Amino acid sequence: MTVNASFTQDTPSDMPVNGPDNQGFSAVSPYPAFSPYPPDPNAAVSIRGLFKRFGNKIAVNGLALDIPVGSFYGLVGPNGAGKTTTLNMLTGLLVPDAGNAMILGSDVWSDVNRAKRIIGVMPQPDQIFDRLTGMQLLMYAGMLRGMARAEVTQRSGDLLTAFDLADAANTIVSDYSAGMTKKICLASAMIHSPRILVLDEPFESVDPVSSANLKDILVEYAQTGGTVIISSHVMALVERMCTHVAVVNQGQVCAAGTVEEVAAGEDLEDRFLQLVGGRHSAAHLAWLNGGDPSSTQAQQQPIDSSQPVDQASFQSRMQPKDGGSQWER
Repeated sequence: MTVNASFTQDTPSDMPVNGPDNQGFSAVSPYPAFSPYPPDPNAAVSIRGLFKRFGNKIAVNGLALDIPVGSFYGLVGPNGAGKTTTLNMLTGLLVPDAGNAMILGSDVWSDVNRAKRIIGVMPQPDQIFDRLTGMQLLMYAGMLRGMARAEVTQRSGDLLTAFDLADAANTIVSDYSAGMTKKICLASAMIHSPRILVLDEPFESVDPVSSANLKDILVEYAQTGGTVIISSHVMALVERMCTHVAVVNQGQVCAAGTVEEVAAGEDLEDRFLQLVGGRHSAAHLAWLNGGDPSSTQAQQQPIDSSQPVDQASFQSRMQPKDGGSQWER
């Protein structure tokens, strides 16, 4: 397992680290000085010293990560941790300020077009041509990559059937539900049979039946040597599906390895909260109550969300009062 898998930051001895102005950055270079260890050319993805800032906001801060070939890799972290920014730099959609990313031994930004040919990136719903039908969108995605029309037609039909969209093949995508749109986006990323699939929240808004079918397809793809990288906030899904996981926080990797290694014998969600922190007592809102006047004392005290709910007390208050039909208030 890799813990704190970012590089050591070298700063001059006379310059304060994490100061309010320089934030530990070199006075000469606008980027931190890292001492990287060599990337792994045998990995599906090998990232070293990846850095990106937007104005004064550091989104990715010297991130390093190796993703094995054939793995089902989960990338998890709180909102704003840098997951999507990292994936955008990895897939050639966003130029990094510093560092490098390799895909199957080739540097992404040395030949970004080659990198894009061997990966499949699931677009977001607002990034597709939603005035096309589902079939037209898949045909467009396949032929844009130079595939023969007959091959694209066959694969489009297979994907529409696999994703339960065959009946909506000739319906324009703007009329799809949120879950259907998510599925057609995933299908467009798979049409050219890429070596690596990069999926950002692929199961959001997808119904349980379709979600199970998609999982089966992705697991089978990984078993054939493909590599799946998913970004998700659902720890249960990552723990159940993924072989490996990396926890990202504040633009760096807190822990990475197999799911069992990162969980360290605990529930993955509990381990995640330990690594990223941020759990606190619920804010007390005096005006937010269920209408029970007997709960005045409880309203005057902040609620500790880390403590279990007193189920016996809760159930007793939910019973009909005096055997009547009115609930106790």
